Amino acid sequence: MSQLYLEEGIKQLVSEFIAAGCPSVREQTIEQRRQGYIASTVLAGEAEEVFEVRAVSIDGAELTLFKPSAVNDLPVVIYYHGGCFVSGGVETHNQQLRKLANDAGALVIAVRYRLAPEHVYPAAHDDACHAAEVIYEHCQQWGGDNTNITLMGDSAGGHLALVTCLRLKAKGQWLPQKQVLIYPMLDATAKSQSYSDNGEKYIITRDTLLTGFDLYLDWHPRTDAEASPLRSTDLAGLPETHIITAEFDPLVDEGEQLFRHLLEAGVNAHCRRYLGVIHGFFQLSGVSRSARDAMVQVSNIVKSA
Repeated sequence: MSQLYLEEGIKQLVSEFIAAGCPSVREQTIEQRRQGYIASTVLAGEAEEVFEVRAVSIDGAELTLFKPSAVNDLPVVIYYHGGCFVSGGVETHNQQLRKLANDAGALVIAVRYRLAPEHVYPAAHDDACHAAEVIYEHCQQWGGDNTNITLMGDSAGGHLALVTCLRLKAKGQWLPQKQVLIYPMLDATAKSQSYSDNGEKYIITRDTLLTGFDLYLDWHPRTDAEASPLRSTDLAGLPETHIITAEFDPLVDEGEQLFRHLLEAGVNAHCRRYLGVIHGFFQLSGVSRSARDAMVQVSNIVKSA
């Protein structure tokens, strides 16, 4: 246990988790799990005012738009929320979505996708890809530039961003300019060493991640490339890709392995590991300096030419 090397605010959260006996999500109902995620948003800090926030239902896609100003032709961020495929939504990511829109000067569009266990594979994957296509077609009417789209997501959302990008590449009609994958869930077989090293004590545990995969994938083979995109052999031709990992995350190894695979495939890939933090830290900006630094990083990625 390396609590000495955790950021102070993160260390307190982890200490409280351990003192509580490292409770497992296996002892929770799905509703308790979802409500617990919503309750944790107090750690994200104050939500900023944004020029416009509105829900849009169009062509079968359920979206929420965050627009920072009256300016048009803005960069577009298509954002897929985390929550291990079973929880999460605009309410759990409100602070980050607002700040990203303001700091990046971008039209941020949050995608609502169907959750497990009510909906299993390929529901979330299909919703994610369909929403990207709808946004590409319509975002100019909302003030966005469809030639400057970034796919972005955290955890399960990072998985969905990558699979969406792979599906779009296979279709051959258009690709985003960039993708940003924040500690993505990439391997449903959980083979990496960091699943063992960081899987028990750091709040988002091995059980948390794997129960999400189990509930969503259901019968689907865990080694399939859409279940475990780390196993994809079709990475060549993907757009510029930025990966963020966390030192004490069960997923840190697979995020960094994807970076190596992307380099081998000739993709313009970048990876930054944040030290002293855990899975989910991007949503802890009220208590984590690294969360605030990561927001600056991703905002700059979106703004850069």
